[in-house]
Amino acid sequence: MTHHQPRIDTSPKVSDEIRKTTCYMCACRCGINVHMREGKVAYIEGNRDHPVNQGVLCAKGSAGIMQHNAPSRLRAPLKRVGPRGSGEFEEISWDEALKIATDWLAPLREKDPSKLAFFTGRDQSQSFTSFFAQNFGTPNYAAHGGFCSVNMAAAGIYTMGGAFWEFGQPDWDHTKLFMLFGVAEDHDSNPIKMGLGKIKARGARVIGVNPIRSGYNAIADDWVGITPGTDGLFILSLIHELLRAGKIDLDYLARFTNAPVLINGAEGPEKGLFLRDEDGKPLVIDRKTGKPAAFDQMGVRPDLGASYEKDGVTHITVMQMLAERYMDPQYSPEAVAETCGITAAKIRTIAAEIARVAFDEAFELDHEWTDFRGETHKTMTGRPVSFHAMRGISAHSNGFQTCRSLHLLQILLGTVEVPGGFRFKPPYPKPVRAHPAPHCGVTPGKPLDGPHLGYVQGPDDLCLKEDGSPARIDKAYTWENPMSAHGLMHMVISNAHAGDPYKIDTLFMYMANMSWNSSMNVGGVQKMLTDKDESGDYVIPRIIYSDAYSSEMVAYADLILPDTTYLERHDCISLLDRPICEADAAADAIRWPVVEPDRDVRGFQSALCDLGARLGLPGFVNEDGTQKYADYADYITNHQRKPGIGPLAGWRGEDGESHGRGAPNSDQIDRYIENGGFFVNHIPEGANYYKPWNAAYQDWAVGMGLYDSPQPYLFELYVETMQKFRLAADGHGERQPPEHLRDRIRRTLDPMPVWYAPFEDDVVDTEEFPVHALTQRPMAMYHSWGSQNAWLRQIHGHNPLYVPTKIWQANGFAEGDWAEVTSAHGKITVPVAHMAALNENTVWTWNAIGKRKGAWALDKDAPEATKGFLLNHLIHELLPPKGDGLRWANSDPVTGQAAWFDLRVKITRADPPPAESQPSQPPIKSPVGQGPDELRWEVGK
Repeated sequence: MTHHQPRIDTSPKVSDEIRKTTCYMCACRCGINVHMREGKVAYIEGNRDHPVNQGVLCAKGSAGIMQHNAPSRLRAPLKRVGPRGSGEFEEISWDEALKIATDWLAPLREKDPSKLAFFTGRDQSQSFTSFFAQNFGTPNYAAHGGFCSVNMAAAGIYTMGGAFWEFGQPDWDHTKLFMLFGVAEDHDSNPIKMGLGKIKARGARVIGVNPIRSGYNAIADDWVGITPGTDGLFILSLIHELLRAGKIDLDYLARFTNAPVLINGAEGPEKGLFLRDEDGKPLVIDRKTGKPAAFDQMGVRPDLGASYEKDGVTHITVMQMLAERYMDPQYSPEAVAETCGITAAKIRTIAAEIARVAFDEAFELDHEWTDFRGETHKTMTGRPVSFHAMRGISAHSNGFQTCRSLHLLQILLGTVEVPGGFRFKPPYPKPVRAHPAPHCGVTPGKPLDGPHLGYVQGPDDLCLKEDGSPARIDKAYTWENPMSAHGLMHMVISNAHAGDPYKIDTLFMYMANMSWNSSMNVGGVQKMLTDKDESGDYVIPRIIYSDAYSSEMVAYADLILPDTTYLERHDCISLLDRPICEADAAADAIRWPVVEPDRDVRGFQSALCDLGARLGLPGFVNEDGTQKYADYADYITNHQRKPGIGPLAGWRGEDGESHGRGAPNSDQIDRYIENGGFFVNHIPEGANYYKPWNAAYQDWAVGMGLYDSPQPYLFELYVETMQKFRLAADGHGERQPPEHLRDRIRRTLDPMPVWYAPFEDDVVDTEEFPVHALTQRPMAMYHSWGSQNAWLRQIHGHNPLYVPTKIWQANGFAEGDWAEVTSAHGKITVPVAHMAALNENTVWTWNAIGKRKGAWALDKDAPEATKGFLLNHLIHELLPPKGDGLRWANSDPVTGQAAWFDLRVKITRADPPPAESQPSQPPIKSPVGQGPDELRWEVGK
């Protein structure tokens, strides 16, 4: 009997055109092929030629089609007509909207530009938005990083000239042991998944350090369920063990770090500062001569164990101070085990494994290279241990020092910028001195006196007024958080409402859902946004907001400038901002309108080009006062940050044949589109490792416009900048901190990594609130962006609170139960679920799944609104009162990063369970209404 199989077309034609652009569904910025059918988006797949994802695409990227067609999209500019928070708006024209914005902002610029606070979320165009704010003249600008990742970025820049996250990656081709610390699953997910697949196929081991075993940690060979906030102590214990065993790379430390630099040991205003020559270069002792020499002198062999007497003062090396500190018994595995929730035996085992792989499995690549001292090396030494870390260790009040501890561990092993280790992506590495200092000089009617954000070198760089008060509304770069490289977005509304340090007139925000998941103290922030003074006026007089979707924040604005979706806009993923480089190549990319909007919306950056021209801002108008950039595409093509350097590096010059440097090219965007939406320039072989010290890399970077001259430097195990702040706390120098901050500065701004308990542990009763509570982002969502997406909602329609076995059994929980979760600030009642692979004193949930009723065009009975919830209701932007009458920010004292992973709670069974998650706020009236029950449309036939 013959059986005939049915004929199935396994490759149906899904499109009549493919348009290549860049995904916007997370921070990966993958290349995508957008299949078009009769002018509509039919299908999205990965671009196999793209350097980031090489064709791989995740659920978020594929679901971009639903992001583009979401019913929650805003449709036209809006002017508030009801009370703030009511969601009552009327549609207006763009001309009227921009006239209102101009009428509000122009008087501020002429009288006091600091009355404008302009803060943006995860907008991926921060070099442009900061350009607008700088030309307006306000000091009050920053982006999302202070709420998210500044500890990671700043710790990396100050320690080794670059950071984890989007700015570096493991050497996936050579690493044999990979450790992840606190890595979320939504960021950089495709490259990490590809890398993990590559190294596991080779038999390399993966160790995951995270209180929660999900995602990457679920496939790790070894999972370390650490107690939240103790990662730094665990890392310093590993360092203790490595030092005791002598398993550190002494040659690497002597050549490439400040371990041999001499430090003043005398009491007084020079204590702890480097000994320098007449040119300001740090001095080392040359082993060949026994005499001081500049660190970069040709032929010098720095001595790690030297001491030197000058003018009666003894100077010893950083290495000696480091060894004395971390070999102290307080860092032994036995001393830290209980605090970290890891056995002493486990700590020793991991330390031994790291040492074995780093040194016993070391290898060499036959690549000749010349270092910055002029010495040629025939080979490159590989140490196949690599690390990666993210928000989990960063979003604590000890996060900066924890991140520095991890960098110290990497550097002691000699695993940064070597084969098998961690590698920087251009434009990094850069020394701290290559970055600007922050600026805050305000002049009515004029631009700010320089860039808003940067890296301080000491107290002289703080953003303080003449009377010592903060110059910025968020109090960035003050004695409260002196090294706050990304600003403090989470403190803007609280400070503006309190009039501390001063009152503002207009709050202008983009993609910052501050009334919901981008704020701690959600209910309090909502009240601040709607609060009125004694005269009946809003305490924050005007709020302008831009978003593509009807988020929770929309109802709290007075004027809405509707943005496009990412498939309808021009965007620039720039080397000036957040590029898509790989360790072996510089790369950038664009987005372009593969679809024209069917609504009266504009790309926010294009709207700023128009608004900047209406305000007559320098940089946005020509000499005759006419608008300089017609839209953002015009800006991307023709703007020059300095001669020959613009937003895009590829196809520059009038003929389009120059890369990195060159005059604007009118066809540049078309060249990017022809190339699949991206540009890549590979680093020459032999220049792709040892980047901070490799002369060939430095020359290549100058040619690409990353630097104007070679910038070799030493990794900073000891950060002298931090010691300058401690000296000020001891009474030295002209700029002095307030008395109440002196002890904290001495304790937390230690120039060598140190661990201290999270601040919330000091101000709440940890016996009453014994449980740690965390949020984590799932692979299928990025921030809150996909939470209204019709496809992604099917993966995460609501979020339970995951409870470990010990707490589950102690409370008698059963499947379907609910719990009351209480913090020092508030209470929520939420559904719970049992999870065994979880630190026994920690509960957690997915972040930003919970939605407020009425937002995002969701049904009022949508599971996101009835069973979904936010832990943010339990957190406050301020710590609980200490009884001293001061407002202490719930932030890292070095950078000001929000410390929302410090949260402590207690948990009890809710009996009877509520009908829906609590607190349950009244629905928001949305300008787009409610979406259809079914999201359905037909593309082609």
